Amino acid sequence: MRAMVFDGTAPVLRDVQVPDPQPSAGQLLIDIHACGVCRTDLHVIDRELACPKQPLIPGHEIVGTVAELGAGVSGFQVGERVGVPWTGHTCGHCHYCLGGHENLCDEPGFTGYTIDGGYAERTVADSHYCFHLPERYSDVEAAPLLCAGLIGYRTLSMAGDAQRIGIYGFGAAAHIVAQVARQQGRSIYAFTRHGDVNAQRLALRLGACWAGGSDEAAPAELDAALIFASAGALVPAALKAVAKGGVVVCGGIHMSNIPSFPYDLLWGERRICSVANLTRADGRAFMQLADGIPLEIETHRYALSKANRALSDLRDGRITGAAVLCMR
Repeated sequence: MRAMVFDGTAPVLRDVQVPDPQPSAGQLLIDIHACGVCRTDLHVIDRELACPKQPLIPGHEIVGTVAELGAGVSGFQVGERVGVPWTGHTCGHCHYCLGGHENLCDEPGFTGYTIDGGYAERTVADSHYCFHLPERYSDVEAAPLLCAGLIGYRTLSMAGDAQRIGIYGFGAAAHIVAQVARQQGRSIYAFTRHGDVNAQRLALRLGACWAGGSDEAAPAELDAALIFASAGALVPAALKAVAKGGVVVCGGIHMSNIPSFPYDLLWGERRICSVANLTRADGRAFMQLADGIPLEIETHRYALSKANRALSDLRDGRITGAAVLCMR
């Protein structure tokens, strides 16, 4: 099969032919139709995340159809459409798994990082960590749901019942979670890169009550701030914007160093927390929610062979919404 492979020596993927994967017990063999291009893929390829599998096929927002069932698989059928997310395996026996927090597992496997992912024509995945997808979304539209949507959903849930929400970094995750929050009756304030008029227009079109640069002051005091950009300097900026008792939720897997800031910004029972991965319960809940809300998914399509261009466009801020690789 054709695959885009990262060998760890340069931030460029090689377009190569590799043997088709074969499903082991409990796995699905999947013919891939689409795979989202996530900022986490950039963090892997730019060596900001340590110890990826090498060589590695990146990609963890996979949509395809089941081609073959490994021994013992139940709940899926050949020809059925499935989605494969970032969390590809958990141990099931550590303190976190037993306590219902499998997203914090001590021995996890991550699709497109420690397990080969979806920048390819086929992949295998543990059936226990695959999701059925809402029929209302095309393959390309469904791909971003599997990370941008899921992580955005978990990030929003950590804001509790906050009504005035600031979203910093209005990209793939933000443009989905903003629609969920608006459906719930919350007010959204979108903070983008300085001068990113396209992202600001998208935010306003999707229901934000204000959109501006992340260097601008919030026009109202926020109850919560969700940060999807990887710039650590946004943390003190967001703290400054939230009211007493508010929370700043960092939704990314990697962030540059957070600069020092005066204690006054944290005082008043303001909180900072992070989101780590997702649980299967998150996935099921979000897919049910997405089935009931007509989410508008902004996508930019690239052929599999153009994965390097997609990554470059994402790195340089040329994408509004989500980039998706298409295999057919």
